[in-house]
Amino acid sequence: MTAIAGSAAAVTGAASGIGRALALELAQRGCDLALADRDEAGLQAVAAEIAKAGPRKVSVHRLDVSEPEQITAFAQAAVSAHPGLNILVNNAGVALLGEFGEIGQAQMEWLFNINFWGVVHGTRAFLPLLSRQREAHIVNISSIFGILAPPGQSAYCAAKFAVRGFSESLRHELAVANSPVRLSVVHPGGVATNIARNSRTGSGITDNARRAQSIERFDALARTTPAGAAQCIITGIEKNQPRILIGKDARLMDLLQRFLPGSYWKVMQRQMEKTAARRMARDTARAG
Repeated sequence: MTAIAGSAAAVTGAASGIGRALALELAQRGCDLALADRDEAGLQAVAAEIAKAGPRKVSVHRLDVSEPEQITAFAQAAVSAHPGLNILVNNAGVALLGEFGEIGQAQMEWLFNINFWGVVHGTRAFLPLLSRQREAHIVNISSIFGILAPPGQSAYCAAKFAVRGFSESLRHELAVANSPVRLSVVHPGGVATNIARNSRTGSGITDNARRAQSIERFDALARTTPAGAAQCIITGIEKNQPRILIGKDARLMDLLQRFLPGSYWKVMQRQMEKTAARRMARDTARAG
């Protein structure tokens, strides 16, 4: 896109994490906003924070992205409030802890309804509206787990791989049709948000320590701030990058998957074991 200033963006999952950081950064760069989330109090807090920073037009919309009718209503309300809306960020997402045998079918469908179908329905609702603009951009948030797939993340990886495939195919369709709409798919590595803390646990998990261990491991690896992720995404929009990798960890894992597509997990597992051993030795030395 030629400029963020003077644009208007719809952002889902805007009450916290990357969505909140995107809302603040877009507003700072002169973009009006239609912010959506299930967390109404969080949305109001973000809108109030934007209002303190400067005169931006901001509308807030309660939205459950697992409900297609609500997404359709959100698209109509967002464009009504911001007739020049030309950016859509499908950011809302959830996590589910557990191996395939530990998660129920209903739990997997719950995650897919948000992480994948929320992206598809959001794109379907906004695309005709965006196509009327001189230039427009769709941003679909996948994950580094949409490029490689560790154990214990079968549901999450399946949805994020689906977002990647859907987005890449649609991007090619838009290009062939000479559409004014561009599309970027985003693959964040470890970003310091509350997604792990807010995750659901597989119905088959009986070890209560698993959740705490998962959160601790995520916190140790999540080195990128939400603000840093937001800046990377906005740069990707401005440069019309088809794929946006966020963080050194994401870039390294992307390369690892490319060069060792059948054995990358063995390499990653060995590295994690070495890291865990160093951490244990350091903690033991401190305790002594």
